[in-house]
Amino acid sequence: MAETNKKKMIKLACTGLGIILFASAVVFVFSSSKLYSQEDEDRALLERAKTFFAPLTEKVIDNPQNPVTPEKVNLGKMLYFEPRLSKSGFISCNSCHNLASYGVDNLPTSIGHKWQIGPRNAPTVLNAALHTAQFWDGRAKDLEEQAKGPVLNPKEMASPHEGFVVDRLKSIPEYVELFKKAFPEEKDPLTYENVAKAIAAFERTLLTPSRFDNFLQGDLNALTKEEKEGLKTFIEVGCTTCHRGKGVGGDIFQKFGLVKPYYEVIKYKDKKQIDIGRYAITKNEGDKYVFKVPSLRNVTRTYPYFHDGSVWSLEEAVKIMAEIQLGRKLTDDEVKKIVAFLKSLEGEIPEDALKLPVLPASTPQTSKPDFK
Repeated sequence: MAETNKKKMIKLACTGLGIILFASAVVFVFSSSKLYSQEDEDRALLERAKTFFAPLTEKVIDNPQNPVTPEKVNLGKMLYFEPRLSKSGFISCNSCHNLASYGVDNLPTSIGHKWQIGPRNAPTVLNAALHTAQFWDGRAKDLEEQAKGPVLNPKEMASPHEGFVVDRLKSIPEYVELFKKAFPEEKDPLTYENVAKAIAAFERTLLTPSRFDNFLQGDLNALTKEEKEGLKTFIEVGCTTCHRGKGVGGDIFQKFGLVKPYYEVIKYKDKKQIDIGRYAITKNEGDKYVFKVPSLRNVTRTYPYFHDGSVWSLEEAVKIMAEIQLGRKLTDDEVKKIVAFLKSLEGEIPEDALKLPVLPASTPQTSKPDFK
């Protein structure tokens, strides 16, 4: 009798153990299936993203007509921070494109000579080398051409003419030597053209790869779950129509207000504030309200938004863009997800760019600051 009970107990124990093992196996299989399913989903998102975007892997975006060299970059960095390029001796490139605040001044529009207010928001200089053209209206074909503009603009740095800038720099022996090193094949290297080339060479090093680039290169863990959902929403909503490529924008021109006029959504007290965009340059009717599509890299740090700096909230900017460009009213959840994705585009500013250069001293021959 005792032997029979013992056998029953053993049988029950074995049955119970079998149930436990079976249940554990089911849980393991279910968990594994769920795990693999999420990885497959992430990989599918990655492959879809790669049809719209390309990773930023370069350390320099070169220009065959102005090859980037260490000597040019060193000189260009000094000139970028050099206030003596301005008539007042007070304003530098960095004044409006502050590298410490991601290449912008975080003002609706910038303050120039004699406290004049510029007409458009200062776009970030970071990753600008990726763009198809420079300025909101694309009037400069590249960074070299762009660098010439603000120095002579009466509302910006206000130097009266190219010779004024060259003479001021030539009065400083250290600059004369630095231009010789940067442009060794030229007989008279300190020219206004080379001022712009040196600044542009420095700007071509201002690239900020981000976690999104790691994701595009295959690191599925580079983005959070919310950021991946945001990327998916960004694609599905249609943002990639304009914001795509290596710069996530910056490579095409588009009408601002494709579906609905932007000035009907952004209310202006003065209609003179309504900017006609590229039309002012081309006089082509089709270019009215057309602007270069901005890059969204570091967009979380480059507020306020749009060509006029009229919107301070990124969430609000996303809503407006969906409405006037795509004819969509986004839900708060969609906006939240897209903004989460946009945060993954924030990269690190090159360490060397954040180290202030020591500028050479003026000489008795250097023209004095002029605030008139």
